[in-house]
Order: sequence, then structure tokens, then C-alpha cells
Amino acid sequence: MEQFSNLAQGAAPWFAGWGTLALINAGLAQGKNRNGLVWFLLSLVFGPLATLAIVVMPKVRSRIF
Repeated sequence: MEQFSNLAQGAAPWFAGWGTLALINAGLAQGKNRNGLVWFLLSLVFGPLATLAIVVMPKVRSRIF
């Protein structure tokens, strides 16, 4: 039982960091006129790879003219 509490305490910073990265990615996505919720959820699964994808993708034009 003690092993599980040690594991949970060691994993807490990882979960906090991963969640923070997902929030940052959602903000980056919205800045590029993309759906922040979708990118938040993608970031929870893919993490830094989603960040790389957002940074590399071009900004979506909001208006044609």
C-alpha cells in the first residue's frame, strides 16, 4: 500500500506539468484561429508532440477578404 502512495506522490508533478502544457497548447491553438478544446484534448494524449504540431502549422485565416 505504501508503494502506491509513493508512486502517486512522484507522479503528481508530471500530471501538473502535462495539464499545464495542455492549457498552453490550447492558448497557442486559439492564437492561430484553431479550436482550443480540440487541441487541449489532443495535448492530453500527445503532449509535446502536439505543441510541435501547433507551432509548425500556419495560422488559419479568419476571413477570405
